[in-house]
Amino acid sequence: MHISKSFCNFAAKMKKQYLIFSSLSLLLLVLACIDVASGSQWISLWSEHLSPIQQQILFELRLPKTLTAILAGAALSVSGLMMQTLFRNPLAGPYILGISSGASLGVALVTIGGLTSLLGTVLGSNIAISLAAIVGATLVLLLVLAVARRIESNVSLLIVGMMIGSIAGALVNIMQNFSNPDALKLFITWTFGSLSSVGWSEMQVLFPIILTGLVFSALLVKNLDGLRLGENYAHGIGISVPRTRLAIVLATGLLAGGVTVFCGPIAFVGVAVPHIARGILGTSSHRLTMPMAALVGAILLVICDLLCSLGTYPLPVSTISALFGAPVIIWIILRKP
Repeated sequence: MHISKSFCNFAAKMKKQYLIFSSLSLLLLVLACIDVASGSQWISLWSEHLSPIQQQILFELRLPKTLTAILAGAALSVSGLMMQTLFRNPLAGPYILGISSGASLGVALVTIGGLTSLLGTVLGSNIAISLAAIVGATLVLLLVLAVARRIESNVSLLIVGMMIGSIAGALVNIMQNFSNPDALKLFITWTFGSLSSVGWSEMQVLFPIILTGLVFSALLVKNLDGLRLGENYAHGIGISVPRTRLAIVLATGLLAGGVTVFCGPIAFVGVAVPHIARGILGTSSHRLTMPMAALVGAILLVICDLLCSLGTYPLPVSTISALFGAPVIIWIILRKP
């Protein structure tokens, strides 16, 4: 009797989880279709008589922008979830290790530091900015990985990551102080975050990076569950904590760094969404919360993109994501005793 009751409870729980994932997947599909169709002009996706200009708008501008929103939302949410588990800190996010600051420093050197004219002539302005962001994010990631191999304390790693970010931010502030208005405007525009800067050529780079990071993260589910219960428990079940920490930092670097390079920094998504995913499922098991975080993050950023394009003048995506994420973070702080 007891076994039968337990099986029924398990089956009911599985059915509920299946319905939640199915409903949210359908919601994401509907929102993505609306996002592609909407803009300064509504274009029906099922119309048989689209003009060449409408086809170009749909397939060259709006579709890659929507796909970028899905990839970026999933990547930032999963990386934020891993950071919160690694540091056992509910307010940890994907940019806490300074990867975003490294990318910002690289972009600042190009836009504010006077390298735009040199590299822009050879590579093109957008390529030069993306390349600078890649170099900056990669260098900071390598530095954090080197530090992670030398120290055992997660708290020390967290502090080092924050200090690296602070140093990079200070260097950017110094360059801003001596920059000309045009260069400063170009840099600030990048820091606002944008999903529309990714075309199909950039997607060929962004998609493999995010896919690799998500697959790598999925392989860490068991280790993340072990860390969630404490390092002593993780050691007890045969998990190498130092190797797991390096793997988490590397996966976060791929996900958060890839998004930052092509879209600029996007605030609050990586911090807020993991809490929403846990709240929906009522569990902290990464086997469930990781795909849920990816799904909710994709939905949230598609909604943000929709709201950004409602007005005559599109808003930066970070502005809208902050309006969603900041109240969640306030709620997290206030609910603590």
